[in-house]
Amino acid sequence: MGIILPLLTVLTLITAGILASAHETLVVSVSLSILAGWMTWKTLPQLKQAFVNARLCGIDLLKREKPVIPETMGLPTAIIYLITMFVFMPFPFMAWFGGKTGPQDTNMSGIFPHHKLGEILSAILAIQSMVLLGFADDVLDVRWRYKVWFPALAGAPLLIFYYTNCGVTDVVLPLQLRPYFGTNIHLGPLYYVYMAMLIIFCTHSINILAGINGIEAGQSLVIAVSIIINDSLYLFNNQDPASLEAHLFSLYFMLPFAGVTIALLLHNWFPAKVFVGDTYCYFAGMTLAVVGILGHFSKTLLLFFIPQIFNFIYSCPQLFKVIECPRHRMPRFNPETGLLECSTVILDAKKPTSKLGRFVIKIFYSLGLIKAFKCSSNEEDNGRVLECNNLTIINLILAYCGPMSERDTAVSLLCIQFFASVMAFFIRYKLVEYVY
Repeated sequence: MGIILPLLTVLTLITAGILASAHETLVVSVSLSILAGWMTWKTLPQLKQAFVNARLCGIDLLKREKPVIPETMGLPTAIIYLITMFVFMPFPFMAWFGGKTGPQDTNMSGIFPHHKLGEILSAILAIQSMVLLGFADDVLDVRWRYKVWFPALAGAPLLIFYYTNCGVTDVVLPLQLRPYFGTNIHLGPLYYVYMAMLIIFCTHSINILAGINGIEAGQSLVIAVSIIINDSLYLFNNQDPASLEAHLFSLYFMLPFAGVTIALLLHNWFPAKVFVGDTYCYFAGMTLAVVGILGHFSKTLLLFFIPQIFNFIYSCPQLFKVIECPRHRMPRFNPETGLLECSTVILDAKKPTSKLGRFVIKIFYSLGLIKAFKCSSNEEDNGRVLECNNLTIINLILAYCGPMSERDTAVSLLCIQFFASVMAFFIRYKLVEYVY
């Protein structure tokens, strides 16, 4: 639980700062987020047996006892989150319901902000659709070739709202390119392709970096806290009304998400009492993508996803079958030591590795990104790698730093996620002046 306490401390400080700002709607959001977290923490244990009885369960393969643990517990977590958002929805518009001219922080006249209501509704609909598709994947075990497009389908309401409200499709260019192309470049339809790809990436990147207790909810929580800190910095130091409104929108979605995720992580931390399932991974990825797109800070969001970007690029040779990819790439449990070891892939086991695959392995090996466990003794092969670790960041850490306990492995990964966020803030607030 050591990694959770610092995160709780950071959230407490952020909450104190938000309450000190005396923003009434944010106070309501914080209160509902705490309530949602408490409800999630109390509800999940009561649902465990019901999920096992419904055969929504799985075997924890990384334990000696191989316990049967309820799975898909991301579903009740997401439902509590959605209920919280439904309850919260009227509060940003209370001033209009009361017959006033409009809240001071929106710089609006007495006209009801239908675009703002549509923004919240489209975001909730996209998240809700993703939860439904994620649950379908957990129950039906949909093949990757089909479910890879689930996030784009669920994100359709978001993209339609963005289009009908004349969303900005211009991109600000770096200083180095402005003498040639100007300050902005209009992408038009390509910007919607970019947003769809961002949704797909955010959703599946959480799902790819998984397999050990606490890692799915843990990485999502670190990213969510990073976004909350970024929003708070804008809220307290920026007076631009449009920027304030965008980051308020982000906070409204991120605060309850952090609340329910903390509660889920407490039950999913080593030794896990519940599994989060693909439902939570999809729910988390979509929620993070929604605030990045509608909050207009998608580039900053990607900075918080640096470990996931690395893990995705690193995994691509196996994901796209350039290199042999086993059904599961999770670490291997050694029952004698009780520690995790990196799982390996045997090259040329089922079919010969292509020239491209051998080239990728050679490059990765020269960069130290794989550890070779078996090499060819044939001089003609020039010591070609025949067995190496599976291409995930978890196996890479275990290959060079392991064997480690499952808890220590999760802590190591979350520390990487934390330092990646620190680096993201440095890039965003220090190095950015040399680019934009």
